[in-house]
Amino acid sequence: MQKNIGAPQGFSLSDPRVRAWLFQILTVVGVVALGWFLFHNTQTNLQHRGITSGFDFLERSAGFGIAQHLISYTEADSYARVFVIGLLNTLLVSIIGIVLATILGFIIGIARLSPNWMISKLATVYIEVFRNIPPLLQILFWYFAVLLPLPGPRASINVGDSFFLSNRGLNMPAAEGTGAFWPFVVGLVLTVVAIVLMTRWANKRFEATGVPFHKFWAGLGLAIVIPTLFALIFGSPLHWSFPELKGFNFVGGWVMIPELLALTIALTVYTAAFIAENVRSGINSVSHGQTEAARSLGLRPGPTLRKVIIPQAMRVIIPPLTSQYLNLAKNSSLAAGIGYPDMVSLFAGTVLNQTGQAIEVIAITMSVYLAISISISLLMNWYNKRIALIER
Repeated sequence: MQKNIGAPQGFSLSDPRVRAWLFQILTVVGVVALGWFLFHNTQTNLQHRGITSGFDFLERSAGFGIAQHLISYTEADSYARVFVIGLLNTLLVSIIGIVLATILGFIIGIARLSPNWMISKLATVYIEVFRNIPPLLQILFWYFAVLLPLPGPRASINVGDSFFLSNRGLNMPAAEGTGAFWPFVVGLVLTVVAIVLMTRWANKRFEATGVPFHKFWAGLGLAIVIPTLFALIFGSPLHWSFPELKGFNFVGGWVMIPELLALTIALTVYTAAFIAENVRSGINSVSHGQTEAARSLGLRPGPTLRKVIIPQAMRVIIPPLTSQYLNLAKNSSLAAGIGYPDMVSLFAGTVLNQTGQAIEVIAITMSVYLAISISISLLMNWYNKRIALIER
């Protein structure tokens, strides 16, 4: 008698697929059960102790001042607005730190591979020193040992009558939008679209004819001409406010308070040391034959590094670079050590102490850092896929 090969096999634990689905279902059930137990136990304990729960406290007036806020704020505003201010301050230092650390890290990483002995050794010393000192100590050093001993506003360090560095922070010009701001934004969007279309056309033209097109200079021309035309037609989109010393402090412009300045410098210097090592390892992963091939074609060292080595090294650099961005965003929570009003210091600190809503405040704070980390990971993973090699 022949066996029916197409007949269903049925439910059997000897089937790997059945076991895989069973273990996944049991895992999900276990996680949900544990979550429900923790939630129910917490609610029961709160009721027994007469502690109110919920998020109604966010509507109550805060009643305290904040040293730095990117949006308007008064002491009569709600805790919800305090949360927004803390979130914006955290994003501010994270974004500035990521940009500056990336630039500095690439420079130091390339410098460590320089044939110049002095430059290479200085880059090595920088990496070995700053990446082996805890970030909190670096933050305290820049704040207490460098910035606070600076002179007061009257004797501040003056750079071009526009930038003033003192123990009150870094005062700089601030841009304020005019009626022509949004038309200018439209012009910037059109500029980006024009540059993207030009780049695609140039790439297709090069693939079809082999004739290169000066994309950089064409893109630079579009970036200058289109916004300039919009500014000439609709007027200046920005009005600049410059800091002026009046009395014992500066008025006008924008100030980067010492806490923000110290935190940004420390996180930038610390993270750049790790990024530099990622860049060095990424460049070393590229075969030396690529450099020799570029030189045989007559390319100078600069174009060889930009057009041959770095594009290939990025596939090795990006994954660990993502981890460094995540570390910088999470290390920004060390701002509580010097009183910078970020999410931890402002919301998980002051708001928690005033309201007593520990569970809700900590849950919101953890959710914010989780959302920031996931957003960075998604963005970097998307970029990593864009530059990945496509096998044929």
